[in-house]
Amino acid sequence: MKNKINREKGIVRTSIVSIVANIFLSIFKMIIGLVSNSIAIVLDAVNNITDVLSSVITIVGTKLAHKPADEKHPYGYGRIEYITATVIAIIILYAGITSLTESIKKIINPVVPTYTMVTIIILVVAIITKIVLGLYVIKKSKDYKSDSLYNSGYDALTDVFISAATLVAALIFIIFDLPVEAYLALVISLVIIRSGIIMIKTTVSQILGERIDKDLSLEIKHTINSFPEVEGVYDLILNNYGPDTLMGSLHVEVSDEMSAVEIDHLARKITKVVYEKNNVIITAVGIYSYNKNDKEIMGIKKEINDIIKNYKGIKQMHGFYVNKESRDINFDLIFDFSVKDKVELYKRIEKEVKEKYPKYNIFITMDVDISD
Repeated sequence: MKNKINREKGIVRTSIVSIVANIFLSIFKMIIGLVSNSIAIVLDAVNNITDVLSSVITIVGTKLAHKPADEKHPYGYGRIEYITATVIAIIILYAGITSLTESIKKIINPVVPTYTMVTIIILVVAIITKIVLGLYVIKKSKDYKSDSLYNSGYDALTDVFISAATLVAALIFIIFDLPVEAYLALVISLVIIRSGIIMIKTTVSQILGERIDKDLSLEIKHTINSFPEVEGVYDLILNNYGPDTLMGSLHVEVSDEMSAVEIDHLARKITKVVYEKNNVIITAVGIYSYNKNDKEIMGIKKEINDIIKNYKGIKQMHGFYVNKESRDINFDLIFDFSVKDKVELYKRIEKEVKEKYPKYNIFITMDVDISD
């Protein structure tokens, strides 16, 4: 709970710093842009105003995301942050489209700007300020695992290119008397639009649900494999309910000689240790038992494994167990996403295993490659 409070305060504090900086930048740029008749500087000022709005949305989203869970939303409101990140991306895209429209208008109906040394100095200060602000916000976004902050920081660094292009346009006009800012503004607009599209794709992908981070998946499995009773960890599924709220389930393979009391004790220890070490809430620990001391069954497992190796698209076999009394053979197969017809491949494997062991009932569970 303390970490969540610190995270919320950190994100809000960072956003306020961004708001104050962007308000000052937008005021100065707007004044200079209007005085010098520079469409590029005016658009740069407008872009700073959108940054202010983005930071306000980040604060509101963070506050809402840290609301305590209730009956209607028992997993909390953490996913709101992904929605606010999407809103910010849409604002950036809209700003780019607006800038593009204004740039085209100025190309058709050009206005001669009047730059001064004050204009140049303000643009240089704006570039330096935006570099520092962008790097600061991105660093904090990683500290607090906030996509909204990251989008704001990335947008700030994009503004550096906008201000730099405006500065180049001013210098070209002063030195060569060539009014090229409308064309540079056009290029700037395309850069903003591209950034907005990339951000939208990223946040929508997160809302849809992405693959578990490889490093986190391996860390969790390493933690659980450290228990001497565990022979393997499989089927790790994590559900993301916000940047700092991960809940999931998994299967562990243990000896068929363990009692229900021993398995229960192991499951509770796994839940506790994974939360302490990996900050992940394990809501369910499923059990695969394996035939610990039966050489005949180990031989069957090897033969079936050899059969499966001949089929491309199968990444792993696990959960293997044979019940001699009921004549059942059980195991899971992980199918690669590259397999176009999983059912057809499943039936081929099932048929060959049944032919090899006709006296047994074959039960194969078809899994997908959800985690590393």
